[in-house]
Amino acid sequence: MTKLPFGFDRPEDSPGFLLWQVTMVWQRKIKRALEEHDVAHAQFVIMATLLWFEAHHYDTTQILIVNWSKLDKMTVSKSLKKLASLGFVNRIEHETDTRAKSVSLTSKGRELVYKLVPIIEKIDNEFFGKVSGSEQQSLIQILRKLIDADRE
Repeated sequence: MTKLPFGFDRPEDSPGFLLWQVTMVWQRKIKRALEEHDVAHAQFVIMATLLWFEAHHYDTTQILIVNWSKLDKMTVSKSLKKLASLGFVNRIEHETDTRAKSVSLTSKGRELVYKLVPIIEKIDNEFFGKVSGSEQQSLIQILRKLIDADRE
């Protein structure tokens, strides 16, 4: 047998592969729940982010959404165009930066997010509830550390 290029004897020893698998299982559950509301996962994340920004009085632009959500610029742009066409968000020229767009939820979008967040949080609670509270806190710390390291 030829020597394989993998750094692990078994796939389940690879943190990247395990993270991929966990992400796929979790996203599948989210996708299933959002499908009946005709909303993609990225669109939900954007709308939920907008609601959070609105509550905390952020001057919300597309680039701020990109930076916070970690979605790529094209996904955010396409999602916002779709959400605007459905009447869930407003995109207008920014007051001071002509290159930027200010983004906000419409009342229709806000109503949808208020309906969807409890559904998604229930899925999260069931999914992550399979591990103890202290394990969840450890996982959150690890994930934050990885995200923070990517900023450097």
